[in-house]
Amino acid sequence: VQLQASGGGLVQTGGSLRLSCEASGFTVDEYAMGWFRQAPGKEREFVAAISRSDGRSHYADSVKGRFTISRDGIKNTVYLQMDSLKPEDTAVYYCAATSHYDIRSETYNYWGQGTQVTVSS
Repeated sequence: VQLQASGGGLVQTGGSLRLSCEASGFTVDEYAMGWFRQAPGKEREFVAAISRSDGRSHYADSVKGRFTISRDGIKNTVYLQMDSLKPEDTAVYYCAATSHYDIRSETYNYWGQGTQVTVSS
């Protein structure tokens, strides 16, 4: 079981990035998927999640209206579209999979390696 995150980079304030998380060893349609992030000196925090069955999604208040989580079952990939980026969005972003739709990181079974997002002011 593996999750491979990609798509991070350096972007200016107000810019956009799309993160990808490709799964192997399982299908993303069978799990709830989430994105978390960790900034230097801070704890890992929830960003967004999408349910397994009906595609419900949930977002942290700090990203609501700017970020969108989605899944492509054919490509076995989950995405995080990030628009109107702010310097405070700078962090390492991680994708994760869980059997039960949740926003708590401790409930996630599988984690990707992280991809760095840096937003310059």
